[in-house]
Amino acid sequence: MLLRLLSLALLAFTLTGTASAAEGADPYAAAEAWLCLPGRDDICSQPRQRLVVAPDGSLQEQPLERPASPPPIDCFYVYPTISEDPAPNSGRVAGPGERRAVEQQLALFAPACRLFAPLYRQVTLAGLRALLTGQPTTANMALAYGDVAAAWKHYLAQHNQGRGVVLIGHSQGSLMLIQLLQREIEGQPAQASLVSAVLAGYPVEVPNGKDSGGSFKQLPLCRSGEQTGCVINYSSFRASSPPPPNALFGRTPKPGMQTGCTDPVALSGKPVDSYLLLQRNLLGLAAPREDWAALAARSPAQFVSLPGLVEAACVNADDAAYLAVSVKPGREAKRPADIPGDLYVAGNVFAPWGLHLIDINLVAGNLVTLVQRQGAAWLRAKGS
Repeated sequence: MLLRLLSLALLAFTLTGTASAAEGADPYAAAEAWLCLPGRDDICSQPRQRLVVAPDGSLQEQPLERPASPPPIDCFYVYPTISEDPAPNSGRVAGPGERRAVEQQLALFAPACRLFAPLYRQVTLAGLRALLTGQPTTANMALAYGDVAAAWKHYLAQHNQGRGVVLIGHSQGSLMLIQLLQREIEGQPAQASLVSAVLAGYPVEVPNGKDSGGSFKQLPLCRSGEQTGCVINYSSFRASSPPPPNALFGRTPKPGMQTGCTDPVALSGKPVDSYLLLQRNLLGLAAPREDWAALAARSPAQFVSLPGLVEAACVNADDAAYLAVSVKPGREAKRPADIPGDLYVAGNVFAPWGLHLIDINLVAGNLVTLVQRQGAAWLRAKGS
């Protein structure tokens, strides 16, 4: 239902053109229009720690890696539906939701790339609720996309300077980047700078059995860890609870088409490497689990990893394609035996949503490694 509603809204602005974000001067020339920019003290440059919990219950705090010199490629990030503004579209001032998304998702990529995170007037949580419940709303996808396109053009003109760039999005952010790739990058000069696009939590459509030809005419799904100019796309669900027929992600209603699933674990060449949220999740809520709360009380770290607890792999079955997540606790009871990430509605797990809230954090370490590998491959091909 959500995807159909968002798709209808997107189709409306596709047919009528995009709203211009630049009314006169370039709004992205102002530093405050960016949540993160290289070389300044902002959300992305703050020190953070990950708590690693071994099977025997022992704890180790690891500082988030910070590069000694600027990485050779860039990351351009568009955050998910997270604004807490009461209006259907957010304003141009960062609220706690936007800051939380950047801190929990983009900041983890600091070892791999210079980080760029523009503010944009997204459809807010309030606007999304109105769409979901069929209420009258002025939620404007064109306004949101116009901002993202303007920020991208500013980045190309002022910051890119021939560097490779990875696009990173989640949920509404991925929807915006799909449009950006279609309108401003695919088949145009900017495509030469595209290292890859990480589009988590919103479907890229491909014909059954194909890697391109649906959402994108040329850009394929990534099938190797050193492939460049390709797309990483997936939505995560528990293996024990695959996408139901009314799933919001992992399915498409279009005949002959399927959603993409590119496995970030397999492509990275290492086991699941999570940066799960220990204190508060993407929505700012504490995990509804006593064992997780007890762990959070033992450490101020923002992120946590439980090596060996989780496995993940792409599954394509029953007209759905998704990243199937299996939790395999050992015999010991010295660490949490499950992970948070489900969305609860009226006290019950909302199965159509899957593990959407942790799409990025579930495999963040794998994505960082993958982006580093792809960046190195792009630089080799360029002769740098």
